Amino acid sequence: MQFNSLVFLIFLPVVFLLYWQLMRWRRWQNALLVMASYVFYGWWDWRFLGLIFLTSLLSYGSGLLMEHLADNRRRQQQVCAVNVTLNLLILGVFKYFNFFAENLLGLLGWMGLRTDWVTLNVVLPVGISFYTFQALSYTIDVYRGTIRATHDVVAFFAYISFFPQLVAGPIERASRLLPQFAQSRRFDYGQAVDGCRQMLWGFFKKMVIADNCAVVVDMAWAGYGAEPAPVLLVGALLFTFQIYCDFSGYSDIAVGCARLFGISLMRNFDYPYFAQNIGDFWRRWHISLMTWLRDYVYIPLGGNRQGTARTLRNIFVVWAISGLWHGAAWNFVGWGLYHALLLCLWRLAMGSKRRRQGGGLAGAVLTFALVVVGWVIFRAPTLGDAMGYLHHLCDGSLLHPAQAMMALGMLPSAFATAVGGIVVMLVCEWRNRSKAHALEHIDCMVAGRIGALRYGFYVVMAMLTIALAGSQSAFIYFQF
Repeated sequence: MQFNSLVFLIFLPVVFLLYWQLMRWRRWQNALLVMASYVFYGWWDWRFLGLIFLTSLLSYGSGLLMEHLADNRRRQQQVCAVNVTLNLLILGVFKYFNFFAENLLGLLGWMGLRTDWVTLNVVLPVGISFYTFQALSYTIDVYRGTIRATHDVVAFFAYISFFPQLVAGPIERASRLLPQFAQSRRFDYGQAVDGCRQMLWGFFKKMVIADNCAVVVDMAWAGYGAEPAPVLLVGALLFTFQIYCDFSGYSDIAVGCARLFGISLMRNFDYPYFAQNIGDFWRRWHISLMTWLRDYVYIPLGGNRQGTARTLRNIFVVWAISGLWHGAAWNFVGWGLYHALLLCLWRLAMGSKRRRQGGGLAGAVLTFALVVVGWVIFRAPTLGDAMGYLHHLCDGSLLHPAQAMMALGMLPSAFATAVGGIVVMLVCEWRNRSKAHALEHIDCMVAGRIGALRYGFYVVMAMLTIALAGSQSAFIYFQF
């Protein structure tokens, strides 16, 4: 089930009303959320409900077993290792088996060896990378002793499957989200209203900006070898905003939706395109994944505590994993290693932590340009296509204004809608860059001082979102 679908607009109010009817019974609220989440996920393909159930059961059981073995650290380690291995094995089979099998077959062929190989024609389960990482963090944290194993199986299943963030995050930690299912929740009108505001902003970014950008971006990529450089530049720039508005729009909807149920999810984006250096950008983009990789990969490898050489090695390891996490293809690995290289160069060039903080306008422009190049690699079907796109982009026709204007005149009408939406978004986000989302304190605006004008603003924005929506498309991060 997708947020930007009619069925979700029916599903959400029904679950919301039933949920608050059960306000006095926390466990029944949690049970309802588990059932609703399984309906939400199963709407896409019910056959994969068994995977999320198995992941939940394995992680819940491993927590209890580690608690039972509290006096035997070696056995706890074995239980943790087995559960982590099983969860990664499930993820690996469904997401990476064919990738590694095909590449191994290609390597053997290059060496002159011919062999038959088995590949699996399986559908990638939506959101498997997200809920697997969420389950892994629970197991590891119980092993580390940073949290205690939960005995409430319903609350734990709600933690793994909570539908607002199930298929595209944020990737929550058990230490933050699980206690919220263990305590009573009371309806908070102000919180619910602000949640609706954040959802509205997320729908605007997804439907008006991302979906209209997609029309131009798909056109640019479809025949990039024959398209003039100005069109390719527009395609690269619009994909930069498409992926941001698509993914951060999903996060806004997820966080806002969770607030309707009295649940607080972590912030996943902090206006990344206002970053002044590449390190600052990655502190602001997909915060839940970046902090997960920091805490469970980078720091255990030694972080930055073992000298410059090992720090740079750890950065490359983390970003190779980040690339593969996004998809089983070499362009994702290339994208990850590209950003690893940028981060290493930035760390070496800037030196001290104090000097790494700045950048100003020039730093922001340079950072944005480097990120745009990275998104070309990310969007490309293959690494070869990425290099081809960048090569044609730099063919020199950008320097001819007349040719550029003629090329831009060939763009579809979605281009104007996308650009208009981007301008509105940038103004709103810059104005409210200290807030959790761009509509958080609308009461501070002129229209917000009078109730009728404030709600009129919401209605107008909702109508514009529907009227200007591009062709409906799935959220990009559903494939990861």
